[in-house]
Amino acid sequence: MQQPLPLRASTEPDTPSLEAGEIELSDADILEAMGEIPGYLDISTADFRELYHLAYRHGRERLFRGISAGRLMRGDIQPLLPTMRLKEAIPQFVRQGLKALPVVDGEGRVIGILSETDVLRSLGAETFLALLARLMVEPDLIRPEDCQRPVRDLMASPAVTVPVGAGFRQLMKAFASHPGRAMPVVSPEGRLAGLLLRKQFLHACHLEAPEAS
Repeated sequence: MQQPLPLRASTEPDTPSLEAGEIELSDADILEAMGEIPGYLDISTADFRELYHLAYRHGRERLFRGISAGRLMRGDIQPLLPTMRLKEAIPQFVRQGLKALPVVDGEGRVIGILSETDVLRSLGAETFLALLARLMVEPDLIRPEDCQRPVRDLMASPAVTVPVGAGFRQLMKAFASHPGRAMPVVSPEGRLAGLLLRKQFLHACHLEAPEAS
């Protein structure tokens, strides 16, 4: 009776690049798994690894097919205008419960984004606690002219935006490219359609639990 050939280890140096969430499989992992399957498998560890890579990608795309910027975004956003004064902009953050707001021009096109961090840095602090600590020592730290500064002088521009139809892969790439907590979503005409929160996207992907409100 002919004996089955031994399982073949990979002699190919190139392996597929890992997708987010994939585990890198060693030859030993693959050979051990294949050894638990009855019968003979005529497949190299390189082929097995490629099959795993492709199956993972297709499975993830199936699971996340319903994810899009348009479905996840908050559409009830009141954006800021570049001519708004800081004293007018800050209440908008509080009223909408957000830590970043898009800035639009007269036609509703996104020209920047203003974050809580931008506001704090304009006042010489990195966090609210740091600002509070300074105010306890320097009650006159915030001057009247600070409150009159226009949003255009403080906002980050240009803003990183995503189209309303952006899917999982495009959103992952966009959020990986910048550290912001939120990203403006734009219509095909380039106008503001809503705001996508990073935490909401991660929660939809089951990558992170939503923060308590």
